Amino acid sequence: MTIYIQYMVSTRCKMLVKSELDNLGIPYSKVDYGEIEMQENLSTEQYAKLDRALLKSGLALIDDKKNILIEKIKLCVMDRIHHSEEPLLINFSDYLSGELHYNFNYLSKLFAEVKGTTIEQYIILHKIERIKELLLYDELSLKEIANLLNYSSVAHLSGQFKKMTGLTPMDFKKMRAFKKRIALENV
Repeated sequence: MTIYIQYMVSTRCKMLVKSELDNLGIPYSKVDYGEIEMQENLSTEQYAKLDRALLKSGLALIDDKKNILIEKIKLCVMDRIHHSEEPLLINFSDYLSGELHYNFNYLSKLFAEVKGTTIEQYIILHKIERIKELLLYDELSLKEIANLLNYSSVAHLSGQFKKMTGLTPMDFKKMRAFKKRIALENV
């Protein structure tokens, strides 16, 4: 049995979920971003207790099929942008369709209907946050960052960054003391 969790975007969230499962004595096989593989089906009481415990930490169990799919889209985007060191060699629409086994038009329409924004805009917001992170680390050149995040050029990356933040990447880098990053769960 797989249980899906909303807002689970960090290693800290995974540790918190494992801790709550252990505290409640609920056996599980695996905890990953956005989901728990259970060893056995949960009783209604166990499900309710887990839900209450997670809500206290800002997480939520989800059981609606549309919301589960939305969460899977978000997790695919975050995983690809924030946790991958390899450039994506295909466009995001093909990647999401392949990962989730749905037509991209359906995914896009559903995402916009539920979230009030497009998948493309969501991807851009995450790319901008990843660019900020990489600029603060100062380990990659802008050209390397552009390649990693599948931008066609440094100019394209810089233009999009300026449009979204009001700053050029270099201006942002100079302002690193302010660390104008947004927490991933708030993107």
